[in-house]
Amino acid sequence: MKQKGEGLNVRETIQRFQSYIALVVIFIIGSIICVKNGRNTFLSVTNLMNLLRAVSETGIIAIGMTMIVLLGDIDLSVGSVVGLVSTGCAALMMHNDLEFVPTVLICMAMGAVYGLFNGFVVTRMKIQAFVVTLASMNIARGLARLWSGGAGIPLSYGDAPGLAPPVFEILSKRVGGVVPVPAIIFLVLWAIFAFVMSKTRFGRQIYAVGGNSTAAHLSGINVKNVKLIAFMLSGLLASIAGMIHSAQIFQGGPNEGMSYEMYAVAAVAIGGTSMAGGKGTMFGTLVGALIFGMLDNIMGLKGLNSNVQLVAKGFLIILSVFLQAVKKED
Repeated sequence: MKQKGEGLNVRETIQRFQSYIALVVIFIIGSIICVKNGRNTFLSVTNLMNLLRAVSETGIIAIGMTMIVLLGDIDLSVGSVVGLVSTGCAALMMHNDLEFVPTVLICMAMGAVYGLFNGFVVTRMKIQAFVVTLASMNIARGLARLWSGGAGIPLSYGDAPGLAPPVFEILSKRVGGVVPVPAIIFLVLWAIFAFVMSKTRFGRQIYAVGGNSTAAHLSGINVKNVKLIAFMLSGLLASIAGMIHSAQIFQGGPNEGMSYEMYAVAAVAIGGTSMAGGKGTMFGTLVGALIFGMLDNIMGLKGLNSNVQLVAKGFLIILSVFLQAVKKED
């Protein structure tokens, strides 16, 4: 009996920390196999910083997605909000001669309002979030195409009219020439929301609503307002990712942010947040984003076909959700 109990404890420990174990294992694998001409390309500072920069946009979106998934919902519109906001910030600066601060504030407001729209329809019209955000995903793409005329808006920097303010380019720079600014923004936002979810009343309310919305309502929690705020924050975070994306690729366009919602959901699921709601952490999402980004980075360094990479990412998402289901049954 003792041996059986010990075996069960080992299994429970592995299941509990499977995301963290996977992160370590993948890091070790990358360190071993990514060697070229006697040089470890994976462990180079440049590559690791590139990895952080690559996960920053979807990582920021995944922060908001974590709150939505903890509620037992999903937000499929975030990738399209990235496209809408990237189009908007480029148009505001290049076509309307807006300065950096007004552009940032308008774009953040755009994302927040879009999130509020999603939350309003979900809570007041009582339509499933999957259906609402699937529809609003198309609405955002359509609005972005109408705004841009269907084409991307290139960013050029300068002080003359018709040019974007040079300060916006900071979002694509590196501190000390090493640490990407987007990665810093991602980690700061993650720390803020990790605190919110673990130490504030709003965070506890999200867990309560996701665990049992009826019990949460009976205990005095305004379930509709909690969901409304969560969707608003999801849209706001997607707008920040949209501005960063625009600065990174030197343009804004309606087709930007394609599949970002999938990558955000993947980071959340891989990080151990239950797709049924009520269970999960922001730290798990950080780990999930790093795992997803690390695999992407390793496959890129090994020169795998991009289509093979898409297949691998799809199976990874299925596997992570399957492992959640197995863990729940146990």
